[in-house]
Parts: sequence; C-alpha cells; structure tokens
Amino acid sequence: MGIGHESARLFDAATRLIPGGVNSPARAWARVGGNPRFIARGMGPKIWDVDGNEYIDYVCSWGALILGHCHPSVVSAAESAMRRGSSFGAPTAIETEAAQLVVKSVPSVEMVRFVNSGTEASMSAIRLARAATGRDLVLKFDGGYHGHDDALLVKAGSGVASFGIADSAGINSKLASDTLVAPYNDVDSVQSIFAAHSGQIACVIVEPIAGNMGVVPGDAVWLTALRELTSADGALLIFDEVISGFRVGASGAQGAYGINPDITCLGKIIGGGYPVGAYGASAELMQLVAPLGDMYQAGTLSGNPVAMAAGVATMREMSANGRYEVLSAKTALLADGVNAAVARTGAECVVNHVTGMLTLFFTPNPVTDMATASAADHAKFVAFFHSMLESGIYIPPSPYEAWFVSMAHRESDIECTVSAVEHALRVAT
Repeated sequence: MGIGHESARLFDAATRLIPGGVNSPARAWARVGGNPRFIARGMGPKIWDVDGNEYIDYVCSWGALILGHCHPSVVSAAESAMRRGSSFGAPTAIETEAAQLVVKSVPSVEMVRFVNSGTEASMSAIRLARAATGRDLVLKFDGGYHGHDDALLVKAGSGVASFGIADSAGINSKLASDTLVAPYNDVDSVQSIFAAHSGQIACVIVEPIAGNMGVVPGDAVWLTALRELTSADGALLIFDEVISGFRVGASGAQGAYGINPDITCLGKIIGGGYPVGAYGASAELMQLVAPLGDMYQAGTLSGNPVAMAAGVATMREMSANGRYEVLSAKTALLADGVNAAVARTGAECVVNHVTGMLTLFFTPNPVTDMATASAADHAKFVAFFHSMLESGIYIPPSPYEAWFVSMAHRESDIECTVSAVEHALRVAT
C-alpha cells in the first residue's frame, strides 16, 4: 500500500480552505490518526485513491451505493437526465416515477415529499408531527443520529460520538430542551417518559435498525412498544430509515418487523449516490404539507431530476426477484467469515449484522445500545482500522459506523476481506 503522498498534499491544501479539510466530520480521521485518503475513482466494489492504491470499499458512500460504484444502469440514467437539463425548479415526470416506487415499496407511505438530505427529511418529519399534534416534545434515543438539526443533535451517535462529544456547540438551548432522550432498546424508560409527559409528546423518532452507533438492530418487542405507546398517547411514530430503507429489504425495516410508523424518513439509496432525502406518510397526514396545508417546507433542488433518475434506476435494479436474498447471503458470508476469524484469533469481539450492514465491535459483550457500543476498545479499533487499510480494505474510520455490503461485492472480495480481518485482529489484539 502506497504511503499516500498525494493524499497528504491534497489534505494539507484542503485544511487551509475547508474546516478540518473535510466537508463532513465523518470523513475525518481525527480519532484514528493519519490523513484521510482522497479518492480518485470507483468501480464496482472497489475504489482507488489519488496515489493509485486500490481498496475493497465497505463505506460505499455511507450506504448510498447499494449496487456498487458506477453501476451501468445508474450511470446511464444519470447521464441521460443530465443531457436533458440538471435542474429546472419546476416539476418533472421522473419525480412522480420515483414517488410511485417509494409508495409501492414502503407499507406506511401513501404520499412522499422529496428533499435534499436525510437531515432535511428528519427536520421536516418532526415539523409535520408537531403540525399534526400541536405538541412540541420529541423523544429520540441515545446514539440515534437523525441529521444535524438543532433539536436532534442531542446524544447523537456516528460522527458526534467519534469525537467524544454528547452535543454540539451552537445548539439553541430552547430547542434542545424540547428533546427527550431514552436508551435504545429499553421499554421501561420509554414507558416512564410517556407517563411523565402524557399528552405532550409530538413524536418519537427512531432508527429501527441503528447504523450510527454501529449496527444495532431494534428489538422487536421494544419497537412494538413504541408503536403501542405512541398510538395510545396520540403521539406519532417516525421511523428514520435513511440507512435501512431499501437496504435491509425493499420495504425497509418496517417491512421486516411488520410495524407501520406514522412517518418515514428516507435517503441514500433512493438517490443512487446523488444528494437526496424524503419523508412520507399517509395521504391524510401529507395533506398538512404546503401547498396543501400550513406546514411549510421547500427546496430549490428538491426532487432534482438527475438524483431522481439515479434513484429510480437503483430502486428498479433492486426490485428484481431475489436481489435482497443475494445481498443477505453476501452479508451473512462476510459475517460468518469475520466470526470465524474472531474465533481463530481468540479476539474479544462481537459482530452485529443485518442485510447489507455489519459492524465489528471490540468487546466481548452483546451490543444493544449506545452504552454497550461505547464500551468497545477504541485503541484496538484504531490498530485494526490501519491494518485493514494496509491490506487494501476500506472501512469507516469510526467504530460507530456500519460497514456496507453492496451487490457488487463478490465472493472473492469477501474472502480477501476475511483474510485481512484475521491479520488485523492479530495486529490489534
């Protein structure tokens, strides 16, 4: 693996113009040390950095590229859309086509509004919940990341946890005070909060399968309790499926669990690698959204035709029979291989995985919430990360992020990855 002189030069130049040299903290290597690799290109399951180093990629644009890099159908759709015009600020037919695919796939969604990011989707979903209920309080879960909105950047996971801070400077304290926080996967705490704030909670927002404290699946009993408690109290249940939507299955986590939320947030895959987000709900709830109702939300580039075309191509590719079974099998093959490597090395690790997502935690104990995820050995992860990089395997530079498996990953890529994992475990432990 090359030393990375060109990446170092580019990073030095970037730090003079961009805070931290990156346009999202999740791309920084502050907690693992060294300089981030600057990526030149990608194809299928692999990426190449500006120094010519080749990697098997498990970041996959943080889960957006479920088909891998430069999938022919996505490239063709985006190129065709671009030739017709990149943006109009007016309706296009492809927006309706994308909406039809979302509504057809996601059980709880009858109407959908496209936005530009997952953050916009969650902000808008909460605004819709407050408009519908006339209440202010929001309940989220420790380690749940729903974008960088003031009201939600409280005890968030992912990039925030990677920097060891519970909140962010600059948060409006009045907005943050309307956010209640409970432990993930804990029924009793949610029951206590609803008892203490009966009739005051507008919504509960949750990742039904968390991907921002590492992969932590929601317990089915707990998610069912959230559905029952919100319904009984008149609060709304929001599933943040920006990560799990169109990844764990065409119907997302709500299809897998058989639980219909009131509002669903989507992103990543539905844009095929382009900036996108969406929130959807019943037709009755969505009637509150402007221009039909008084809940205002807008965006110059919302429903961008290039993003919609790439998203439609991606969703259509994944809608073919057997696609998710194949992705599930690939993920299971990787998880089984990593578990076998853990057993061979005697490392104290836990592997959590669902279809298309996996995290290796350096702890011997089950990881079910942010507290147990945070107990993992960070120093061992740092050593593991750099060893994997040297072996040509690109994983997220944070122990609180999911590895993403794509349809492009081949059995040979997974075998190579497992071999690298075993070596990295010996280095780290």
